Amino acid sequence: MAQRQNFATKPMASSKAIVGGVDCKYRFTILADGLLRYEYADDSVFEDRASTFAINRALPVPDYRIVESGADLEILTDKFHLRYDKTRFSARGFSVQCRGNITSWHSIWRYGDQSKGLGGTARTLDEANGRIPVGPGVISRQGLVSLDDSDTMLFTEDGWVSGRRPGERIDGYIFAYGHDYRGAISAFYAVSGRQPLLPRWAFGNWWSRYYKYTADEYLALMDRFKEEKIPLSVGVLDMDWHLVDDERVKKSGSSGWTGWTWERKLFPDPKAFLDELHERDLKVTLNLHPADGVYSYEEEYGAMAEAMGKDKEDGHPIAFDIVDKKFNDAYFDILLRRREEEGVDFWWVDWQQGQHSRIPGVDPLWMLNHFHFLDNLREGTRPLTFSRYAGPGSHRYPIGFSGDTVVSWESLDFQPEFTATSSNIGYAWWSHDIGGHFMGYRDDELAARWVQLGVFSPILRLHSSNNPWNSKEPWKFSQESRSAMNEALRLRNRLIPYVYSMNVKSAKEGQPLIEPMYYEHPDKDSAYGVPNQFFFGSQLIVMPMTTPRDRVTQRARSRAWLPPGRCVDIFSGVVYDGDCEKWLYRRLEEYAVLAHEGAIIPLDAAEAPGNGGKNPEMLEVKVIVGADGAFKMYEDNGHGNGVEDVDWAVTPITFDQSRGVLSLGPVSSEASFLPQTRSWTITFPALTAAEHIHISSKGEVKTTDSGTTVTLDALPISSTVTIQLGEHPQLAVTDAPKHIFRVVDDAQMEFEPKKLIWSVVTSDAPLGVKVSQLASMDLDQRLVGAIMEFLCADSRPAVRKGAVGKEDAGGKDEAEVKESTGGYINLKLPMA
Repeated sequence: MAQRQNFATKPMASSKAIVGGVDCKYRFTILADGLLRYEYADDSVFEDRASTFAINRALPVPDYRIVESGADLEILTDKFHLRYDKTRFSARGFSVQCRGNITSWHSIWRYGDQSKGLGGTARTLDEANGRIPVGPGVISRQGLVSLDDSDTMLFTEDGWVSGRRPGERIDGYIFAYGHDYRGAISAFYAVSGRQPLLPRWAFGNWWSRYYKYTADEYLALMDRFKEEKIPLSVGVLDMDWHLVDDERVKKSGSSGWTGWTWERKLFPDPKAFLDELHERDLKVTLNLHPADGVYSYEEEYGAMAEAMGKDKEDGHPIAFDIVDKKFNDAYFDILLRRREEEGVDFWWVDWQQGQHSRIPGVDPLWMLNHFHFLDNLREGTRPLTFSRYAGPGSHRYPIGFSGDTVVSWESLDFQPEFTATSSNIGYAWWSHDIGGHFMGYRDDELAARWVQLGVFSPILRLHSSNNPWNSKEPWKFSQESRSAMNEALRLRNRLIPYVYSMNVKSAKEGQPLIEPMYYEHPDKDSAYGVPNQFFFGSQLIVMPMTTPRDRVTQRARSRAWLPPGRCVDIFSGVVYDGDCEKWLYRRLEEYAVLAHEGAIIPLDAAEAPGNGGKNPEMLEVKVIVGADGAFKMYEDNGHGNGVEDVDWAVTPITFDQSRGVLSLGPVSSEASFLPQTRSWTITFPALTAAEHIHISSKGEVKTTDSGTTVTLDALPISSTVTIQLGEHPQLAVTDAPKHIFRVVDDAQMEFEPKKLIWSVVTSDAPLGVKVSQLASMDLDQRLVGAIMEFLCADSRPAVRKGAVGKEDAGGKDEAEVKESTGGYINLKLPMA
């Protein structure tokens, strides 16, 4: 059990941070200038052990001052002002105000306030069909929020656990960071522990289904995915890997949900089967429902009985008792270790039996998550478990299994918001049932849109029930949806260089992969009005398509708020003005993913990467000109269980806007685990002026009306490559008519009105007149919206034939113009 006891905590706060506590019934601990712990105990005995939430209270003591007069106590920091009357905590006598003029009257928390702030997450989405309530987070638009830690499990010095002392005890934390939401999350991680570093392969595609596969069927399915050029990283086996319908199970009275022994009728040689999966560059996880304990028909029953000091001859079931030290050891060292020796990489812990154990206040799910994660931390491996959320602090045990959702548009529509607000409680690594699990209905468009969302989710795990008509193999859907799903699944693996680097950033800096828009723009009302929109890492903004397309436009739409500054659709090259609300419309094969000026996004350049999410041999980098940008791409050999233990290979990528220079490399170390030479493809969306480009090595430049691509020959990873675009390169003005033509062409409507629409779009009238004319034509409102998206996308003036001069071209050489549909001339802007 030694490795499972190795859990470092620093629960004792500095005495200099404590007010009260000695001969008092109250104790306050100022953990940071915006983080306060408050306690009340009738017997004046306070808790200094680590809890599931708070494992590190040994934090630097911030500046604070005390104002005390008789029965009145005040504590002030730069961020909060506490007032307390030294009696039993009450709304009248204990309050904390957030300083900094957050609001005129709502920035005061009073004891007992149950506000959830901007929300957190939930234990499970089991049977959810749309929105469900979520628990509290640690950020609030009012500036402060309380987190109750009074009833959580505690960790003892010997690595075991305990419930709380009896009696009336209050233990809570106030996060008072105003609108500095990232500051609040940083404080959360400081006291609750950092996010672990996930292995690279976790960010590839996972296959999962509740289905009674044979070994041959499963291997054939994995090979079919390879034939379809759909990469996978993880093979998940649901509960039918073990004995379920065996006569011995039925006679025992067991439900069959719990099992530890391979079903040999399906998997006659488990080790050979697992070896075959590993040869296909797949990791393997098996499902566990451990609640029923160990019955006499299990292969490990005898060894378990001996470990528990029971007579194996009597055949009595061994009860599941994870809070019993002997059972806990035997559970890992006997039941699970023998499967791991056969090749199981990690476990899917599917606990659904509530929050109670023999020790009051100790939740079995917490026990399973904590000890599974520590047990997986062996021999330099990067630990991983796959289980449900148990409460604040669960971020230390990724990855989260969100549960069995209903297959419906309502479920899909709630999932982006649910994932984003989970970051408000530091829980950043959800794995959802992509496509939904059960019930619901078949809808091929829904399936495709769900997979597309999965690309921009923390983990992409396809999953479904054992219903023969409910499965997620892309080739089982219509050709349109199949194509969209295939491209999405390939894109997910191509994004691994970006997502994995964000994983490193999360572990190093405490920044969740997915953040709500209000993290970056807390004082913008519009940022709170798009709950489904989110930052995907530091460079991308995603507007998911979570409702069906309409019949007229053949497009789905997403309500978006574009933050200040210009953004570019990384797929189409459309340029959008910032700081505005609008609807974005997309065909089924399209998705709304924007990047701000200065964004740098590295991808695997392979059209269909192989299994396992390996370090790529070819790289593509998307660069959005218009502002300075920098990105560090992290790679490693998979060894080391934390950011400090890893031999990192870091490739710096920087863009200097004023000089128009992009620099790539060199890699920071010898990195023998990387390909020693690499080819690069650099894509500049919406940069259509290529006459000034110079490359420091051999390569090819290609320009289209949606952007410029620079392809470089293979180069040593130790080299530095520069691409010079010329001073102050600018994004091309969006060619609105070009994009509108496709919208009108696709529209399911009469032909004659299309002519009228086109005449308005291509007229010389001012934009306001065009909008008025379109509004007066009694058109379908979705169609008008799809037209307006492009008509109002980019407010910079387009250039018409005969109007191209130095002023129109930014004061430089005459701009290149090109005829487009309807006689419209699209300006290819030179360097500004």
